[in-house]
Amino acid sequence: MLNYSLILFITAMLGGLAVLWVPVLKERVYKLLLVFAGSYLFAITVVHLMPELMSHATNSSRVGMLVLAGFFLQLFLEYLSGGIEHGHLHGAGSNHHHHHGAFTPLTLLLALCLHAFLEGTLLIHPSGQGHPHQTDTLLAGIVLHKAPAAFALMSVLLHQLGRRWLALLFLGIFALASPAGLVFSELIQTDGEGLQLMSQWIYPLVAG
Repeated sequence: MLNYSLILFITAMLGGLAVLWVPVLKERVYKLLLVFAGSYLFAITVVHLMPELMSHATNSSRVGMLVLAGFFLQLFLEYLSGGIEHGHLHGAGSNHHHHHGAFTPLTLLLALCLHAFLEGTLLIHPSGQGHPHQTDTLLAGIVLHKAPAAFALMSVLLHQLGRRWLALLFLGIFALASPAGLVFSELIQTDGEGLQLMSQWIYPLVAG
């Protein structure tokens, strides 16, 4: 778990700090990275997470509702963040810094941190054999997704906040979100009740 936490934290920090060295990332390159990461995560969800989820589901109707709820939760988080983690990002030097939804630096941080926290909980999730296990393939997908998201976050924060130290503080909070989700998942699954809560409620919500 410590190795996973360090990888998640360092990836987010390096992705965000890259803005200081490469202030402008070509939009085409940025979106290609996001498309690849999104496709990879989608494939993992379809071929790994969903079959595993259904293999130990005790109430398939509830699982379906939670997966659907997770989908709408993601739409709500994207509304709060203005969609920057999915490529809706303009260069910091442009005059087109318009973001839809309820975008502010705080709501952006909140939305991305909640998204990252929930992703982190999946890294140690219940298996079909009834015990929690780690997933290296999922870690790779989250890392691929987190680096460009951190780059986008830092790019916007530097422009919106105007103070580098505050933007770095926000980046540090974001970098801790996925490790916090991982620790939460580990702690909650130390007994049978926690494992049941994770497998029957949290896991399907996050998978959605």
